[in-house]
Amino acid sequence: MFKNLFGGKKSASRTAPEFMQPRERMRAVEGSSTAELAARLLIAPTALMRLTPDEALTIVSYMIPRKIPMGTTFITEGDQTDTGYMALLLEGEVTVENIVVSRNAPVTVTVLGPGSLIGEMRLVDDRARLASCTASTDVQCAILSRAALEKLSQDDPATTVKLMFAVSLRIAERLRETTEKLKLYSQLTQAMQQEINQR
Repeated sequence: MFKNLFGGKKSASRTAPEFMQPRERMRAVEGSSTAELAARLLIAPTALMRLTPDEALTIVSYMIPRKIPMGTTFITEGDQTDTGYMALLLEGEVTVENIVVSRNAPVTVTVLGPGSLIGEMRLVDDRARLASCTASTDVQCAILSRAALEKLSQDDPATTVKLMFAVSLRIAERLRETTEKLKLYSQLTQAMQQEINQR
């Protein structure tokens, strides 16, 4: 699916990162302003801030850039066939939506901007996608496939551990946010039920 590397030079290899040697991979991203942007965003507070700049650039060397036209739904809720990657949003905005029971139209969950990670849970499991993601504008992102992650784990286990620990923290953070929302929803439901019972 994803073919091209972050080439800073015209001679950069067009081979998928999981098939390249570490030095060749780092040469491919050397001098690439897009790769440097991806590395900066990867360690920003909205992404995986526990990584050092060098570790972030190493991870970026395993990623592939992708442009997504405005209006394209590139992740579909319930999809089980195209789940083996996560995306780091570099430019543009993505709308995240869910289909809610008893509604025909999707409900917007959030709008994500540069520095956001999309689909990081799919690096951990092979389950169906939990939401749909649509490019609200033209989008540029960096893709880390599961195959590239496995290669990174062989080449640089320490960086892989930090990456997966940071991803786990992000997933835990989202779980906490969801739990808080469920508590508020439960309180609202109880208050509405009490009001109905008093009538």
